[in-house]
Amino acid sequence: MINPIPPAFVFIIGAILIPIVRERRLRQLFQLLIPAIAFADLLYMGHGTYWSYHFLGYELIFGRVDKLSLCFGYVFVIIAFLGMFYALHVRDVGQHVAAFLYIGSALGITFAGDLFTLFAFWEIMAIASVFLIWFQRDTAALDAGFRYIMVHIFGGCVLLAGIIIHVVNTGSTHFGLIEYGGLASQLILLGFIINAAVPPLHAWLADAYPEATVTGAVFLSAFTTKSAVYVLLRAFPGVELLMWLGAIMAVYGVVYAIMENDIRRLLSYHIISQVGYMVCGVGIGTEMGLNGSVAHAFCHILYKALLFMGTGAVIHVTGRRKVTELQGRNLYKMMPICLSLYLIAGFSISGVPLFNGFVSKTMVVAAAGGIHSVPIHLLLHLASIGTFFSTTLKLPYGTWFGKAPEGEKIEEIEAKEPPSNMLIAMGLTAFLCIFIGCYPRVLYDILPYSVHYHPYASYHVAATMQLLLFTAAVFWLFIDKLGGHATISLDTDWFYRKPGMLLLWFCSHPLQRLRFGLQHLLSRMVANVAGLSKNPILLPEIAIRYIHLRIISRLYHISGLSEDKLEELRELESRYDAIRKITYDKDVYRRPIGFGVLLAVVLLFLYGLIYFIRSR
Repeated sequence: MINPIPPAFVFIIGAILIPIVRERRLRQLFQLLIPAIAFADLLYMGHGTYWSYHFLGYELIFGRVDKLSLCFGYVFVIIAFLGMFYALHVRDVGQHVAAFLYIGSALGITFAGDLFTLFAFWEIMAIASVFLIWFQRDTAALDAGFRYIMVHIFGGCVLLAGIIIHVVNTGSTHFGLIEYGGLASQLILLGFIINAAVPPLHAWLADAYPEATVTGAVFLSAFTTKSAVYVLLRAFPGVELLMWLGAIMAVYGVVYAIMENDIRRLLSYHIISQVGYMVCGVGIGTEMGLNGSVAHAFCHILYKALLFMGTGAVIHVTGRRKVTELQGRNLYKMMPICLSLYLIAGFSISGVPLFNGFVSKTMVVAAAGGIHSVPIHLLLHLASIGTFFSTTLKLPYGTWFGKAPEGEKIEEIEAKEPPSNMLIAMGLTAFLCIFIGCYPRVLYDILPYSVHYHPYASYHVAATMQLLLFTAAVFWLFIDKLGGHATISLDTDWFYRKPGMLLLWFCSHPLQRLRFGLQHLLSRMVANVAGLSKNPILLPEIAIRYIHLRIISRLYHISGLSEDKLEELRELESRYDAIRKITYDKDVYRRPIGFGVLLAVVLLFLYGLIYFIRSR
């Protein structure tokens, strides 16, 4: 039987081959063919361990296949196809190469069976993803990408330190359940939650994702944080700390999203909030909680990609990305299809019945209720209210409808529906959101544990609809006061932005002056040594004259410099410089050979005399 190849290598090989395919139509077909091949590869894979290699006494495993890894593998490949379809109009080949490497590395993490393989793909993912930000090619993207990669390099170093300590302590590189408590487990967990964007280690996400390319943001929304959720599920299920961090995270992201003016930054904060549900499910640790975390990651990847597709289409068409720049321009008349597809994603993330978010989010909430934790249950419900308020009501109202502030002159903009490939990708993603919402058994059958949860029980539907209708009523009452405001919300990134600016100032001013001073001093020393090396015979004379010059100069400065003394100093300095610059001339400075012989005889005589005296 022929084993399938690792799905990660399908995309990595595809990334290498994309630049070779020069004809545009053929390259577009190739971009869609690679995810299709990877999906067929996943269907052909059975449970077990594949592609194991021994290296330096350790076993590297590129394919540990079970229900958990397959579930994440399926959704990663599905969104790779949909994201590539959305990006077909992009002519920049570099963006497609970066996206394929990014997807491949996420799949490498998903199927890694050892910690070293996990770390290798973890770092590839960070490096590949930053180019999806830098390809925007403006100053804001360059700066945000630099901060992004610095945070992930730090996270990678922390993770590597934890892995090394763990391997030294246990003698094994196997990646599986890690007992939480020691330094190694704490460092590994810290490395994981940095990528999961758990507050206060989350600001890199809201800082970087809004600056990415329109299509790059779709891929970014799907892989980094969900790969982190996967490794948390694999290594730290049931760690109570994660339950509390996840619940706080869900509310934290919503609060900042409500305050946001930038439409993609608003959605970025909602990634933080929604990943909070997943982290909370990991921390709850029951089969219901773990299933809910996996299911919500699966659904979130789909509806969050659709949200970024919808807002990305607005940015692509209008060139504007802030609510204050879009409100009052009646985009609903010019982009009705885009609005309709966006609303499907909005209903999904809000957990409206018949949409996929409802069948996954309520599972995590039910798991919180199952352990009778009132605070966790309450925090998750509050996050649901804020999600519906900001993502499904505030953002589309301000972007497609909205009213301009009184007295403000509205600049007319020409807008239309985005390119057909973008609409088709959005339509396919919207179909999956509705299909899974209506037939959740398709998702539940591939979850790690047996599912005995019924999302459409009357209690769940009634409770959800009460929350949503109450939120909609509040929004309607205060709709005139909910316009966008051109403000900036300070977040925890302030704590490394400001010290970073201070460090740059220190390096470019005081440290730079110190460097110039040392460079000048060392240059003079090197020049003096080079000059002396040209004429070593004159070294004693030069040294004596230099000492004499310094002494005379010091005495004159103490007693006061008259015109005569100043002239004498200048003459001494010119004589010193003239002697120092004299190069060696063998016809002038060469000593007779007898002088050297005489010196050697004298030294030998003295040595013999000293030896004779000591021997007596």
